[in-house]
Amino acid sequence: MKLKLSESDSFMLAGESGPAVQMAMSILVRMSEIQGAEHLLSIVSSHIDSALYIGDSTLDYAERLVDLGAKVCVPTTLNVAGVDHHGWDRWAVPAEWAHKARRQMLAYKAMECKPTWTCAPYQTEERPSFGDQIAWGESSAVVFANSVLGARSERYPDLLDICAAITGRVPAIGLHLAENRAGQVLVRLKAISWDLLDSDEFYPVLGHQIGKLAGSRVVVLDAVGVNPSEDQLKALGAAMASSGSVALFHWVGLTPEASTIQDAFKGKAPEETIDVSLSDLAEARNDLSSCTSDRLDMVVLGSPHFSLNELKALVPLIEGRHCDSKVRFLVTTGRGVKLLAEEIGLLEVLLEFGAEITVDTCILTTPMLSSEIRSLMTNSAKYAYYAPGLLDREVVFGSTEACVESAVSGKIIKDDGLWVV
Repeated sequence: MKLKLSESDSFMLAGESGPAVQMAMSILVRMSEIQGAEHLLSIVSSHIDSALYIGDSTLDYAERLVDLGAKVCVPTTLNVAGVDHHGWDRWAVPAEWAHKARRQMLAYKAMECKPTWTCAPYQTEERPSFGDQIAWGESSAVVFANSVLGARSERYPDLLDICAAITGRVPAIGLHLAENRAGQVLVRLKAISWDLLDSDEFYPVLGHQIGKLAGSRVVVLDAVGVNPSEDQLKALGAAMASSGSVALFHWVGLTPEASTIQDAFKGKAPEETIDVSLSDLAEARNDLSSCTSDRLDMVVLGSPHFSLNELKALVPLIEGRHCDSKVRFLVTTGRGVKLLAEEIGLLEVLLEFGAEITVDTCILTTPMLSSEIRSLMTNSAKYAYYAPGLLDREVVFGSTEACVESAVSGKIIKDDGLWVV
């Protein structure tokens, strides 16, 4: 199937818009041909994961684009970077790493990307609308945009995402097309208590279980009457995109393309029906923990980045209390959310408790942790899934409340009450 280019696409490919655009379009065209696209689509925004420094090759790529005069042509936000520019020296980040990561951050700013440095760009004013064609990188951001907002994006890999932002074009494939957004897997909840359904801990565990079973397929959840919050949906999608590669889910009666099951499946029958019971979820929850003792070196919250509402919910749990001196308590968030939290007095409470706030990055993407930090606790299924492999650390998954109690006591405390089969 031959890719058909528009006249403006051909001009860009021929170099008539400059060498940077030509380079970006040549990469985009080649990838579109490999993916079997018939034509290209215009986008209204982009979110760039390529700004993350992971070695000299990503830095060289960014600076080459800058040298060629690259500028993005659509509103473009930036995902987490390889370093917290303002606080990296409080951690074990090597100075050379910080310097190169900073150079890469500056390169993407030079291309006129917005320095949001967050994996949750939907928490900023840069929030796409229903039906918008976008090119987003970072798996948890993509699944949120597709599912909760009803925008349309594939899971754009590093280096290709910035090509889309420079050209304003993407291949007309996958979830950009309405016919590919129909549900494929039906998930039904069986005998789950209302107390558990109401808890924040439930959604990352559910997402972890679904991701393992659904892979990359479009998921439809039939749980009419259950109304998770935006932050709960964020945690659900992030977990699905980690244990699996889900980029779109529909929640019947809640998300914008699923007013009914028939709408979610576009009149088709599901390929598979998965019934999820309490015992399934209890097993999935246990799967997220690898610690074999109650040793606790650090609590880490915020993957995806903590929202303002999550910070507001954390404050009553820690107010008037203090973290054990042997435990580091880390919350990662975006610059914009931190600024809002500071304006309304939330940061003061966090700092009095002993918490540390990191922006721009997260522990999965920068060498922050010293060798003494071996045991982590988190309320994030994404952190819990990736930490053993990426960080070579033991991890325990638990509720936010359990994370706080553990930090205060200086050892891991788990509350299994809602999970007893």
